[in-house]
Amino acid sequence: MTAQASPLSPSLTGKALDLAREVLRIEAAAVQALVARIDRDFLAAVQVILDCKGRIVVSGMGKSGHIARKIASTMASTGTPAFFVHPAEASHGDLGMITADDVVIALSYSGESAELLTIVPILKRTGAKLISLTGNPSSSLAREADVHLDVSVEKEACPHNLAPTASTTATLALGDALAIALLDSRGFGADDFARSHPGGALGKRLLVHVADVMRQGEALPHVTEGALVSEAILEISRKGMGMTAVLDAQGQVTGVYTDGDLRRGLDQGLDIRATPVHQVMTRNPRYITANKLAVEAVKLMQETKVYALLVLDDDNHLLGAISMHDLMRAGIV
Repeated sequence: MTAQASPLSPSLTGKALDLAREVLRIEAAAVQALVARIDRDFLAAVQVILDCKGRIVVSGMGKSGHIARKIASTMASTGTPAFFVHPAEASHGDLGMITADDVVIALSYSGESAELLTIVPILKRTGAKLISLTGNPSSSLAREADVHLDVSVEKEACPHNLAPTASTTATLALGDALAIALLDSRGFGADDFARSHPGGALGKRLLVHVADVMRQGEALPHVTEGALVSEAILEISRKGMGMTAVLDAQGQVTGVYTDGDLRRGLDQGLDIRATPVHQVMTRNPRYITANKLAVEAVKLMQETKVYALLVLDDDNHLLGAISMHDLMRAGIV
């Protein structure tokens, strides 16, 4: 049994909803305010990163550290090699991961994070470029940076104006803006993105082609034009796709016979043991080519309300067949 939650008091319900809406308004305003700051400094940051011969190192303490990890992850998956380094760990050996060819993006809303400021002189002596994202353009971190990006907010969404909320949202949004600007500058496309995500559902949708999942050989349902309907029914049953291709003497597809065709024929008194399948098949059937993405097969099936497609070559020869069940097993649907 599912435990039932205690009923909320009317006063709590109203207060919680009002506060939640105010949080979203404040954070939305903080992100909107960044639009006016997409200027020459932003372009300078993009250029510094594009010129980088090494890796992008993103760092920050506390909540800024969590945002830094997300920015590094987003950049890495969109064509800008990046990783996160904890500033406290950097002082205890991890600075060795950073070279003169790297660019460091340092996040600190105050711009006075002691852990970051401790390693800044070493970074500069190493020769690495420094981009800072702070809420205080006059802060120590901002002054030391080669490029500074202002992520200041009017106020935090916290009622006490203390917990990092609007400021972390703004920083994350600006990091996304950087990542996407870099993606576009590098000409990073859908195929590149798929290669960075081969293991997930997104990678399957972008990488898997019809040829990778279609049925072939003995699993492929097909009969000749001279076959009787009864023979076509046996082929449909054996192959379990709800249809069979119909081929001429040259092996070209002239039609398809489906469960639906059979039902309609039986309603009209069809003699399955005396009727050649070519007389009752569906001509000009829907098909797809093997080089199409599997997700395109899903779209075509949905649009045409069919559950299986033939796979043909340019000369109308049968290469394979694919069903919605095949696509589901492959994780495309």
